[in-house]
Amino acid sequence: MPVAAAARVRILGIDPGSQRTGIGIIDVEPGGRVRHVHHQPLLLLGEGDFAARLKRLLHGLSALIEEYRPQEVAIEQVFVGRSADSALKLGQARGAAISAVVLRDLPVSEYAAREVKLAVVGTGAADKAQIQHMVAAMLGLSGKIQADAADALAIALTHAHVRATAQLLGVSTRLAWRK
Repeated sequence: MPVAAAARVRILGIDPGSQRTGIGIIDVEPGGRVRHVHHQPLLLLGEGDFAARLKRLLHGLSALIEEYRPQEVAIEQVFVGRSADSALKLGQARGAAISAVVLRDLPVSEYAAREVKLAVVGTGAADKAQIQHMVAAMLGLSGKIQADAADALAIALTHAHVRATAQLLGVSTRLAWRK
């Protein structure tokens, strides 16, 4: 019995934020080639109070999902820095983003910032400029990519690499990446 040819997979990468949420969309072709589809920062400031920003995030991401129709989603995990208030707001923004995705029954994979940096740059301590440079190089983009959008593309690229490894190993993406 012949094996069915793999189909193109569209991946939406999300770098959640309470002021700006990075959006990056790529296509992974059956042979593994990755192609840039779209990227942008979803600007949330100027929308009024924090609840209005979350609503803007939910509606803006929902519109992008409808327009670009991704099949899989990868999102960055929350990084808890020095400010508990910032971490809580980031967590709420992340929750709004995940809600927009799961309401459309899309599978979600989560990656820590260090994992994304390691996958894209080769070191978990990479800075924003290194991520921007490597994402542009990997996707054949010219010019500087806005930082949040570059992070979102990096998250999507990480998921593309992890899912390819998982397919080769015959395991789930969770097992392919976790130590």
